[in-house]
Amino acid sequence: MRRVGILTGGGDCPGLNAVIRGVAKPAHDNGLSVLGILDGFEGLVEGRAIELYNKDVSGILASGGTILGSSNKGDPFHWPEKSNGDIIITDKSKDAMKYYDAWGLDALIAIGGDGTMNIAKRLSDMGMNIVGVPKTIDNDLEATDQTFGHDSAVYVVSEALDRLHTTASSHHRVMVIEVMGRYAGWIALNGGLAGGADIILLPEFPFEWDAVFERVLKRNMMGKKFSIVCVAEGAKPKDGEMIVKKVDKKRTDPIQLGGIAEVVAQKISDNTGLETRYTVLGHLQRGGSPTPYDRILSTKFGTTAIKLAIKKKFGRMVALKGNEIVSVKIEDAIANQKLVKPDDQAVEAAIAIGVCFGTKNL
Repeated sequence: MRRVGILTGGGDCPGLNAVIRGVAKPAHDNGLSVLGILDGFEGLVEGRAIELYNKDVSGILASGGTILGSSNKGDPFHWPEKSNGDIIITDKSKDAMKYYDAWGLDALIAIGGDGTMNIAKRLSDMGMNIVGVPKTIDNDLEATDQTFGHDSAVYVVSEALDRLHTTASSHHRVMVIEVMGRYAGWIALNGGLAGGADIILLPEFPFEWDAVFERVLKRNMMGKKFSIVCVAEGAKPKDGEMIVKKVDKKRTDPIQLGGIAEVVAQKISDNTGLETRYTVLGHLQRGGSPTPYDRILSTKFGTTAIKLAIKKKFGRMVALKGNEIVSVKIEDAIANQKLVKPDDQAVEAAIAIGVCFGTKNL
């Protein structure tokens, strides 16, 4: 083992730089050279990379984003190219393998979510030596108890809800906040619980409009002249569909969600007569400095990943199980999505303090 590459794929989030630092420092201490591949798998396909020295990773622990850049449009197996004015999808995986070999890499550390891990699995099947590090603010990878970035996103949501409480109570309004979470509602659940939301709407629990209206009106009749609704972008009413904002064929997953908060706010206003406003947090949830928890978890993930690479334990992803950092097969890591279940302790705690999930079945 002489040379290792590292890339960050998918959407950015706090903690990526901490992982890079956690990989690079031990690698250098073990006499390895480290190549930073730019913009995720795009850089691997296009041959764009930089040498990473200790000076490059010094002072980046608390920095948000990624010093290497990232991309969610760089799937080597789903590569968009222009042809006669149209976008065609091609397979560039051989180019990825070409640069991996040309750079003299003995291993690649791939940091990302389910999309990145799916690509990593396929490249691993082609012979690339890969170790995965789970990254997603959605916290939706079944194989790990926690992904870095989630705690930071929850902090942003809870802080936003703290601020919305004061303006909602001052003006006696219903405030609806839209947070990320396409299929998994962990950000809305944990952020809503931490921020004192009265109603939390999740993708896992299709909601009933009447249940939402009834809860808002009940609070109003009890003298609570404001309500806070925290809704995940993938939430939908029973017999309804998710709100699609945009379709981008260049992406592996072309559907971009957005707009459910506006719909919920309008419905509440029309059906209760109460003044209602909405706000969308968007990429604020991805930006900024990582929380102390995410800095520690990211560092543990990074140092464990390079340890696995040195031991030539490839085709595996680091994971948190209880208080221990372990490793699992990448194929097992992407087998199932971790979704919110009705018997989750956070759901039970929320119900116990009076939170409404928009359904009478909970």
